[in-house]
Amino acid sequence: MHQSSHSQAVSHRGRRHWRREAVELAAVFVAVAAADLAANLVAHGPGGPALLTGSAVLLLAVTGFHTWWSRRHGHSPPGPPGPDTATAGAAPVTGERVLWRLRTTVRDTPGSLAALCGALAAEGVDILTLQTHPLSDGTVDEFLVRAPITVQSQELARTVSTAGGRDTWLERADTHDLVDTPTRVLTLATRTALDSAELPLALRQLLGRCRIRSLPAGDVAQPPADGALEEFTLRLRDPSGGTIVIERPYLPFTPTEFARARALVELDAQLGTRVPHRRDVLTLPEGNEITVRRASPADLPAARAMHDRCSPTTLSRRYHGPTGDATRYLGHLLSPRHGRTLAVETASGRLVALGHLLWDGDETEVALLVEDEWQGRGIGAELLRRLVALARETGCGGVYAVTKSANTPMVAAMRGLGLPLDYLVEDATLVITATFNRDAEDAPLIHQQPRPR
Repeated sequence: MHQSSHSQAVSHRGRRHWRREAVELAAVFVAVAAADLAANLVAHGPGGPALLTGSAVLLLAVTGFHTWWSRRHGHSPPGPPGPDTATAGAAPVTGERVLWRLRTTVRDTPGSLAALCGALAAEGVDILTLQTHPLSDGTVDEFLVRAPITVQSQELARTVSTAGGRDTWLERADTHDLVDTPTRVLTLATRTALDSAELPLALRQLLGRCRIRSLPAGDVAQPPADGALEEFTLRLRDPSGGTIVIERPYLPFTPTEFARARALVELDAQLGTRVPHRRDVLTLPEGNEITVRRASPADLPAARAMHDRCSPTTLSRRYHGPTGDATRYLGHLLSPRHGRTLAVETASGRLVALGHLLWDGDETEVALLVEDEWQGRGIGAELLRRLVALARETGCGGVYAVTKSANTPMVAAMRGLGLPLDYLVEDATLVITATFNRDAEDAPLIHQQPRPR
């Protein structure tokens, strides 16, 4: 049956091929006859030469017009695409769009990521970057996406859930996130290599919003040499002694994030203490020159000597407690692990003022101490201005100062910043918060509860 059908098909194609050749041969004969007729008319007719010349002119005119038309319209921009040129199944990309950071867990099976990407594309969501964090029971996929402004966060989370994602989390992103992961990690490593104080900031930028604490040796049991990974906590050995504790209660850490954090800490341990050597020489209104530079643990003896020269009132305004215990805080304050400290020296090299920028979880504290003899010369205001500039560089949203309510010089210095201020008075303690961007709202967070498995 199959062979008979095949033979009939071959015979049918053969007959069609013979008929096509017969038609082509007949067309050749007709063309030859027409050419012979035209030649006889031109050669023996009364107007043969004129007819031949006119035909040539007409042919040249037609050719020239076709060339001009092709050059005029050959490079024109294409028109708007028709309905048939749109991608099937994808929503049109129109209107204002916003950036989102999105993280979800999918099954580690072929096609799971493709299904998720297809569901996002159907909503008009453009995937800009993608990171994968392998787990033992699946894969955490972290996206940076650009979605139409009409797509709400709840709708985006529901789309991901329908496509198979679980434990979904998302927050608004900005243009600073438009950097690929290798570039961002290398930048953080470079900053850490140049300045020991950058390690907590680099860890925070690497892992997102988290709380970082540096606990002295003896306060808690040290983790293993390679660190310890818990669900919402990372514990790493601090190169300067003690333990670095990183907490992120709203989002579990992955082994990939743990490895990246450990690599940064190991880099810091290999390089040792590093403080930039920049020194700025300033002239006070009365003509004296002072030098502003970064302080380090090596300044501890000079800082203690300055404490001894300060009055009890000055120390009480700074430390809000017994002045006899002030010197024991200096080791903590001068450590680059807890923040940044600026020192002011006279022309003779005498330390006369310290300004501290201290990391306190998601917030940043500023504190000033100026020796009595050098107060009232604008040194505190200059230190505060520089500390605020450092806080801005690190991406902080503001700073706060804790002082005595009667400390009018500190209040005046904070007011001199020209920033929105909030005051909180509790007993004799005053907390002044300066906000860099009052209009910025906290990024909305969605942490979708795991679905039953």
